[in-house]
Amino acid sequence: MAHKIRVGVLFGGRSAEHEVSLVSAASIINALDKNKYDVLPIGITPDGRWISSQDALRLLREKASIGDLPEHLILPDPRKQGLVNISSFSAPDSQAVDVVFPVMHGTFGEDGTVQGLLELADVPYVGAGVLGSAVGMDKVIQKQVLENAKIRVAQGIAFFSSEFEEDQNKIVFRIEQELHYPCFVKPANTGSSVGISKAHNRQEMLDAVVLAAQYDRKILVEISIEKARELECAVLGNDDPKASVPGEIIPSNEFYDYDAKYVDGKSTAIIPAKLPTWAVKKIQYVACKAFKILDCAGMARVDFLVQGSGSKIYLNEINTIPGFTSISMFPKLWEASGLMYPDLLDTLIQLAIERHATKSKLKTKYEPKREWYKG
Repeated sequence: MAHKIRVGVLFGGRSAEHEVSLVSAASIINALDKNKYDVLPIGITPDGRWISSQDALRLLREKASIGDLPEHLILPDPRKQGLVNISSFSAPDSQAVDVVFPVMHGTFGEDGTVQGLLELADVPYVGAGVLGSAVGMDKVIQKQVLENAKIRVAQGIAFFSSEFEEDQNKIVFRIEQELHYPCFVKPANTGSSVGISKAHNRQEMLDAVVLAAQYDRKILVEISIEKARELECAVLGNDDPKASVPGEIIPSNEFYDYDAKYVDGKSTAIIPAKLPTWAVKKIQYVACKAFKILDCAGMARVDFLVQGSGSKIYLNEINTIPGFTSISMFPKLWEASGLMYPDLLDTLIQLAIERHATKSKLKTKYEPKREWYKG
């Protein structure tokens, strides 16, 4: 009998997108081929407690008491390469994993923190590495890198909440001089549109800054690209990524906020988007270019704002751990491109293993001409 690949599906966490993560994880766990994979659910509670159990997803979704359930952690020790029971260090036991599938949206999961832990543990994992995850999560740094690569993005202004508290008038003046209303106010490091507002005047903008500052110390204000179509493109691969057909989102609200994405169920998607061939190719080219520039790996969903039939294309943001729920665009876009959900998961796992194998060949030791450091 062929060896089953043990996949640790990592979900939950200390994030405003905790609930979205649970729904994505449920979809992945259900879709993974149990003849190929031994699936190990790994849940992280909102307060950061790790649990490894077949009941982990249910317990987190029901917000049930974890009680005395054993706690298993991935340790930053490459000799373990798996989960270690920390409930009793007097008699530790471990559960090896072949690859980890992080399904943690937002902070402490999508921002490079978990990826750094997995690098230290020397465990293959799906998705971007530390750099790609961190830059992909930070809307301000991401924008600066993309602008430097001559990729069109919306004009914006970034500042720290402490700067706003110290001299509010100065920042308001700059926003109103360099941008105009309506504008978008965003925390730099959130996803699923958490903490994002569209402001039509000064008071709404001030209220939006207060809201954004509850989620991040760094805030981004961007000009609104009016009458723009919201398009998304999925990217798959490592060093030679490929892009899916683009899809268009018709949000139920003024913009594609959290409620429009998950709560009211009224937003619709047009897949593939109705675009001329040249515009499709341009979006796919820019999506793959951004993927490589930001040093992404495995997967990403690239969001665009497009005016008209594609006369102007703005890259809105890149998501290195896109949603995997039943309504999520990433799997839907690949399905429309000919790659079904189970095959998509197979591909992502193989990409993770291949990337880890390539990195494992790199030297991590250097032998100087003489031992100069013992002096």
